[in-house]
Amino acid sequence: MNEALEGYLPLIWNAAKALIVLIVGWIVAGRVGAVVRKRINNTPQIDQTIGNFAASMVKWVILLMVLVAVLGIFGIQATSLVAVFGAATLAIGLALQGTLADIAAGFMLILFRPYKLGDFVEVGGTSGTVKDLNLFVTELATPDNVQIIVPNGQAWGTIITNYSGHQTRRVDLVFGIDYEDDMEKAKGIILRLATEDPRTLADPEPWVRVTNLGDSSVDITARLWCDAADYWELKFAMTQKVKEAFDAEAISIPYPHSVEIQKAG
Repeated sequence: MNEALEGYLPLIWNAAKALIVLIVGWIVAGRVGAVVRKRINNTPQIDQTIGNFAASMVKWVILLMVLVAVLGIFGIQATSLVAVFGAATLAIGLALQGTLADIAAGFMLILFRPYKLGDFVEVGGTSGTVKDLNLFVTELATPDNVQIIVPNGQAWGTIITNYSGHQTRRVDLVFGIDYEDDMEKAKGIILRLATEDPRTLADPEPWVRVTNLGDSSVDITARLWCDAADYWELKFAMTQKVKEAFDAEAISIPYPHSVEIQKAG
């Protein structure tokens, strides 16, 4: 019995050492990755997106080295691993083709940078703010703070709309007025409110024109340029201000309504 137990002692000892190496390696990989991310993100000349991606890459390289060390504890040498991996290349490639595609796509996303951390984007029909980009996935947060995980392969292989890609954006607003109202007066009100708002840029200058004669309204379109960060606030503010100004100036905004016609019997 003692001889049988003694035979298992080396295996138990190796398993204990392997567990310790795994735990220490996991902690070291996480901390080194965090240091790399912090150092890069604290460098103003380098985009934070690169910091997150580099930290992810460093972490997984260290974990791969830890795995090799653990296998070495059990007597499996690196040269043997190379031979085994070489013989199983096809099987591994087929099994991990999705993961490998995500890694390759991650490098392409970092190289061409269609979006970066903090950008508001639409990827594969899902909109959100980019929170992280690592070796495997892109993490988005929707406006109501729901976490969305998009594999890099899907992100790179679909249409990407980056609403934060440029410093300025154009706000398009359409206001309908009654056919009996003064069009020039309404245009003047909209233009005045636009120029009074400090978020509206002077170049390109605000544009206000009659663009459509609808079934029940004359449609006036306003095109205003602003900083990308001010887009929604300017849009909401102008919508409310124009409505209030139209009410004060007795300019009506038509809305669908029903007319009852009674015929004498």
